[in-house]
Amino acid sequence: MNDEPFEIVRGNAFADFDHPNTAIEQLKALLAAEIIGILDERAYTVRKSEEITGIAAADFSRIRKVKLDRFTIDRLMTILKRLDQDVDVHVTVRPNQNSEVMPLRR
Repeated sequence: MNDEPFEIVRGNAFADFDHPNTAIEQLKALLAAEIIGILDERAYTVRKSEEITGIAAADFSRIRKVKLDRFTIDRLMTILKRLDQDVDVHVTVRPNQNSEVMPLRR
């Protein structure tokens, strides 16, 4: 039996809970998780994070609390850049499996 109180799955939890804009929410959560990991690894407080990056301590507090509604993807990527991180983005485009719209003929 698994001792973990939760199950790790590969997918989009936001879609499981019927959130709008699930792909955007998932990407923001992944970027925030990277930021939190870096702050933890470096033992940065929100004040130290502000000092190092010039980003408001309140923003780091929001990220730590995963309150991401005020953040855009590019803002989170900017924060990672100011933490001396490079971000590579890989995009896959495919038809939506739940869509009732007919694909365009080419």
